[in-house]
Formats: sequence, C-alpha cells, structure tokens
Amino acid sequence: MDLKVYIETFGCTFNQADSEIMAGFLREEGARLTDIDSADVIIVNTCYVKHPTEHKVINRIKKLQELYPDKGLVVAGCMVEIDPGKLEAISGDASWLGPHQLKRTPEAVKAAWRGDLRRITGFTSDLKVGVPKVRSNPLIHILQICEGCNGSCSYCCTRFARGRIQSYPSDLLVEEAERAISSGCREIQLTAQDTAAYGTDTGERLSDLIRRISEIPGDFRIRVGMMHPASVLRDLDGLVEAYTSEKVYSFLHLPVQSGSDRVLADMRRGHTVDEFRMIVERFREVIPDISIATDIIVGYPTEDEEAFMDTCRLLEEVKPGFIHLSKYRHRPGALSSSLDEIDFRDLKRRSKTIEELKGKITENENRELVGTLQNILIIEKGRKGGFIGRTDSYIPVVTGDGEMGSFMRVRIRDATGTYLIA
Repeated sequence: MDLKVYIETFGCTFNQADSEIMAGFLREEGARLTDIDSADVIIVNTCYVKHPTEHKVINRIKKLQELYPDKGLVVAGCMVEIDPGKLEAISGDASWLGPHQLKRTPEAVKAAWRGDLRRITGFTSDLKVGVPKVRSNPLIHILQICEGCNGSCSYCCTRFARGRIQSYPSDLLVEEAERAISSGCREIQLTAQDTAAYGTDTGERLSDLIRRISEIPGDFRIRVGMMHPASVLRDLDGLVEAYTSEKVYSFLHLPVQSGSDRVLADMRRGHTVDEFRMIVERFREVIPDISIATDIIVGYPTEDEEAFMDTCRLLEEVKPGFIHLSKYRHRPGALSSSLDEIDFRDLKRRSKTIEELKGKITENENRELVGTLQNILIIEKGRKGGFIGRTDSYIPVVTGDGEMGSFMRVRIRDATGTYLIA
C-alpha cells in the first residue's frame, strides 16, 4: 500500500496506544506515516469522554474536511461507537473505524483514499497485545493490559465504546514488555480503563502482572495507570506489595470523583469515601513518598452545596499531588443524562473553587520538594528547550541538562503547581 498517512489522536493513554497499533498495521502494509500536509489519508482517533473533548473532536473533523477536501478521512475511536448519529451528520463521506477493529485499519485507509464509504464498527475479541506498534516516543511503551470495565458508572459513556472487561493473557503481556525493554524502552505504561480490574474475567491479578514485569532484567520504570477504588479492594495487599519494587513509579491514580457517599451512590461508583481514604492510607503507610492522583467530577446533578463542600474537605485532607477536574455534563446514553443539570452559574463557581484549591494543594506539595535530591528518568525533550524527566514518584521535572533515556540525580531548585525545576 503506497499511501502516506497522518494520525491525530485525542484522549487517554489507551487511545494513544490504539493509534500506535493503527500505525503498526499500516506500516506492515507498506504505508508511510507522515505529516498532515504530505498525507494522502488522515485518521482522527477520537475521544468522547467529556463534553469539551466532544466539541474539540467535532470542530476538528469539520476543519479537516474544510482544509483538506482532497484527502481521504478516517474517523476512528470512541465517537464511532458512542454517537454514530452525530458523526453521520458531520463526517460526510469519511470512513469509520471502531476501537475494536484496529487490524482493519489498512482496509479503512484504502477505502478512504478511493472515496468509498466504509463503516467498520462493532465489537470483536481481538487482542491488543503482541500486535505491531509504532511508538510515538521510542523510550515509552504503552502496554494495554485489558479493555473495557466492570463498572456501571451513571455518568459514563466510554463503556459503550469499550465494552465489558477483556483481560489479555499475562504471558503475552510479559513477552511484549520484554521485547520493548530489549529494544531500548525505559518506561512501561500499564494502561486500561481500570487497570485494577485486570484478571477479573480470567482469574489473574494486576499485582502478579506488575511483579512479573518488574522482574524483567534492565533499568526501566513501570507506570501503573488508573485504578478504580472498588477494583483495588479485591487485591489491596498484593498491589501495595507490588508497588514496593524500585522499578514501579510510586504513583497511584485513584479517582474518587466525589467526597460525598450519597453522590457516589448516585454515580453508581461502587465505593465509599472511607474506602478511598483507607486505600490511600495503606499505600502511604508502606510507601510514604507515593504521589496520589485523583479525579473529581464537579456539579453532578444530585450534588448539593453540602456534598460539594464534602469534596473540598476530602481534597484538603488527602492532599493529592495530581487532581484532574471535570465539570459534569450529560453524555450520550449515560443514565445520569435523564437528570436535570445543575444551574450553570453554580457549576462554574464550584469548578473555580476546586481549581483554586487544586492549585494551592499541588503547589504546596511540590514546594516541599525544593532543595531535595531526586532521581529522575529523562523521557522527553522540553518544548522550550531542555529536558523533562520524572521523579520516582512520577512528578515532572524540567532540567536544562540531560540525555534522553538516562537516569540522573538532580537537586530541585524551584516548583510550580504542575512541575519541578532542577
């Protein structure tokens, strides 16, 4: 296939890995990956988890059709499965490729180039391990360990695109990690919609997988992706023990979403605030310098002022070093979309309050590290020069000197709410 293809990706690490797989299948077929102006066909790998992202994706698809009317267009990713009606209205003669159909990427690209209307959608049991990939960063290997989830969160539409949990065999995952490390990768990112749900369908456990990958010879780090608190509870002791390996970043991404048990029940999260607290305390007891990342949804339809203040108090108590904030908006097909959204002025005010709280907490946490010596792994170049590394707790560090893929010991001289300066 003598075609030049450009891939543009929105969304999470899992979606980035999907793009790397699409690129891998295309390269095997002889296609060349290139910049957008040189491309014969453009692939837009969409995300649909949040309302602002939906608008970005829709505007980008329209813009690409306007700017490049003579190029083939393939729309891929979650939007294809979640909102085909809206996609039909805006995508014109673009081809579609669902997130479970990645091995058919060359077919979709050829069809788009010919001007054929090809809609390749639906669920498969295809594995996303051991397949060809083209890494966007040669030092980082994204390892998809499972797809889908066991959750039934009332606000979520992503599960309609990703489906129920499908865990990939641990032997294949370890083999892929070994190949990545032997080819020069310095960071293995374990990713899924819920990494702690790994093995609930096969009898395996995330803690065992982490341990097996950390036992691979070599100097590298493992970043474990987002874990649902309810899933963590089934293997808490095993996970804490697995995290004690020096190869595992001391970084726990544990989305709480709300500080109110009543709202959590309405969200159908399956965990309580006290369970979230207990998980954090257990990890901190054994790994005191662990970074805690959490997600907050502000303005859920049943969140009143008292519930909102519960969330603020929880953040002030736990002091997560990373806080990802979302304003609630209805999502297609989600159960909560039948409820009335709260007044937009209240949504805006609450969001601003949390943003200010987030800035204060994260900057204070980072400022405590000023003057300390830190081990960092340099994994990318800074956009304005210098290098970006990660501490053992996965905190970003900007440094003027360095070498890609190297481990360094640096002194922290300054800090912001989002990164350290060495």
